[in-house]
Amino acid sequence: MSKDFIPAAKPIVGDEERAAVDAVLVSGMLAQGAEVAAFEKEFSEVLLDGRAAVAVNSGTAGLHLGLLAAGIGPGDEVIVPSFTFAATANSVALTGATPVFADIELDHYCLDIAHVASLITEKTRGIMPVHLYGHPADIEAYRTLADRHGIALFEDAAQAHGASLGGRQVGTFGDFAMFSLYPTKNMTSGEGGMVSTGNPEIERRLRLLRNQGMERQYENELVGFNARMTNLHAAIGRVQLTKVGGWTAQRQANAAFLSANIEGVATPTVAEGAVHVYHQYTVRVDGDRDGFAAALKNEYNIGSGVYYPIPNHRLPSFQRTEDLPNTETASREVLSLPVHPSLDSEDLDRIVTAVNALAKAGA
Repeated sequence: MSKDFIPAAKPIVGDEERAAVDAVLVSGMLAQGAEVAAFEKEFSEVLLDGRAAVAVNSGTAGLHLGLLAAGIGPGDEVIVPSFTFAATANSVALTGATPVFADIELDHYCLDIAHVASLITEKTRGIMPVHLYGHPADIEAYRTLADRHGIALFEDAAQAHGASLGGRQVGTFGDFAMFSLYPTKNMTSGEGGMVSTGNPEIERRLRLLRNQGMERQYENELVGFNARMTNLHAAIGRVQLTKVGGWTAQRQANAAFLSANIEGVATPTVAEGAVHVYHQYTVRVDGDRDGFAAALKNEYNIGSGVYYPIPNHRLPSFQRTEDLPNTETASREVLSLPVHPSLDSEDLDRIVTAVNALAKAGA
């Protein structure tokens, strides 16, 4: 059995991506242009059932601009999970609005809808669930809740390219949705984000906001940003888009093998009607999670990741005092194991052997 290090994540960039970038370099058209427009169209067709897609330079920018385009600003509240990457709450705060932190459920680590409902006030303008680790949140229930209260629904789909619920792709439920294209995501453009929306006014405002408030050069309609994606990044994304379906199938096969063979830790569950794309394969270790991770690396040369060790509401940037028991449990126990498409059968066997041995030993 190979003892080479098994990384927790491994971006895949090959000759086709390099050739696509080189073609843009040769063209001399490096900034936002035809490649970006083509990437938006293809992303829409492959992952959004034709819903409009707007490319930006990062996932965080996508959330920020999406919220601004939807009219979120000072005095507003948006309900978000605390158990997620900080960009979710940061994007709300950057608009001048207040992120209100809700607890999660422990089956799929997504927002707990009963707790969300209890937090809605006259200041609530929206709910922003996160499809965490690649498992879709109960987005249909959130759509119903949002509609009942006359508030918006936004999707943080940063980790969920190709995930679906009830046969409908994530990114097509909310007033807008954001997909990250960071290198460790299920597909990448090197860096970047994609925002989807079915609202023509939000789409137009997104396109203005990413480009200094301009639709036509020097005719600035509003105060905007430089959040454009380059043709270089779009060229990478276009190639990756042709491969993400196969990579997702491999992630799902790897996850199925792990779940069928791992013992002693809580493995991921999948909701009825949900398609999980396994951006992360996250288990829960009831005990010394950090010691377990250290033993995986030191004894078996296997990488892992903790997403996320500090809930957002306890970060120095927010310093809130909410009582979120499931969030605290998850932050204390979660551990993400390698599930990426580059794993071979020996890698998977070693992961299973290591996890089972450490769980049995109580590491």
